[in-house]
Amino acid sequence: MSDDHTHVQEFFTARAAGWDRRFPDDGPAYAAAVAELGLRSGDRVLDAGCGTGRALPPLRAAVGSSGVVLGADLTPAMLEEAVRAGRNRDGQLLLTDVAALPLRAESLDAVFAAGLIAHLPNPTENLRELARVVRPGGTLALFHPIGRAALAARQGRRITPDDLRAKANLGPLLAGAGWRMTSYVDEDDRFLALAERDG
Repeated sequence: MSDDHTHVQEFFTARAAGWDRRFPDDGPAYAAAVAELGLRSGDRVLDAGCGTGRALPPLRAAVGSSGVVLGADLTPAMLEEAVRAGRNRDGQLLLTDVAALPLRAESLDAVFAAGLIAHLPNPTENLRELARVVRPGGTLALFHPIGRAALAARQGRRITPDDLRAKANLGPLLAGAGWRMTSYVDEDDRFLALAERDG
């Protein structure tokens, strides 16, 4: 396991138990972002870096009982919180690195990723792995329940020009990983970039 993985696990392990209490009002934002994926009954979707599984209930509602919902995360403590919250009833939880998913190529219709991109050690390669498991024409949603400026202010920092989530940086990054950005929203109350898997 790389130092990057160790750092990510340590960061989230220390915060897992209180994660949902810190952000109790994010549910509607997650549901709204999931709605923008355009999922249909029977679709297969992955929540990449699912954390405590806050996206799993709206994802399950979107794909119905005939669909498949997977939640993948690197940190056992976050998945334990997902189980404690009962969100494992809405999707199968996988303790795995999103950089090496135990999934067949082109086996999914969509990937939802909340807050993930900032924690990817090799963004181009890691986004390429997400593209590998999605069918051509499938969708990726990169989401955060607050925008870049609001998040930076919360963390006591400024947005820098090299921020991966800046539109000018994210478009080429996605393109180099097999995705075509189709929509970009960065407002105080949400960040949502949608992309389509190249055919």
